[in-house]
Amino acid sequence: MSDRVLSSQAAKDAITALQNIINGGLQNEINNLNQQGNQLKDPNNWDGPLAERFRNDTWPGVENTLRNLTQELTDLREQLNQISTDIF
Repeated sequence: MSDRVLSSQAAKDAITALQNIINGGLQNEINNLNQQGNQLKDPNNWDGPLAERFRNDTWPGVENTLRNLTQELTDLREQLNQISTDIF
């Protein structure tokens, strides 16, 4: 394995752009989606046949996806920090 590190300006710009997207509100938007979905799944806020389908079928999968996405973004943030240390 080589110790050589090549990084173009395009790579540096891409790292910076990704960091800005992740740190600039994407995580907050995911949290907002989760909060609003949890409001909708509460039968005191919304009930009926469509609400039941949302609570039982739709929201559990979406909630799980949002949880996984949050973890993936955390992992990506850590990796981007390592990459930026290596190439900047």
